[in-house]
Amino acid sequence: MKFTKSVLGHFNIFRAVTDLRGFMRERRPHELGFLLLSVALFGTILVGFTIDSREERVYRPNIIYVQQWPASRTDAEIRAQQKIDGPIEAKRRADEEAQRVKTQQEFKRLNDKLEKIGI
Repeated sequence: MKFTKSVLGHFNIFRAVTDLRGFMRERRPHELGFLLLSVALFGTILVGFTIDSREERVYRPNIIYVQQWPASRTDAEIRAQQKIDGPIEAKRRADEEAQRVKTQQEFKRLNDKLEKIGI
């Protein structure tokens, strides 16, 4: 805080404007022209990057498909369907776990390489 007050205490907008006017008076017309041209070019590039940086969000619908079953289903039918779906769900979970372990091992290898370098 003390540093900020000491540094900002030296700035005065009136002195800055006076200094800028003195600088401009010492310049030749072609130097001022090139100064304005360079400022305009920089501004154009800055505005171009600002406009180009806007990105529309890609809409991805979150669709969840469910199976519809009649309300009159018996408990035996439900258990039979669970026996069919059980191994499929177990295989899906095993595949997800295998993928998670594989990804974890890849990150571990990358981390070990980075630690070996000293990062």
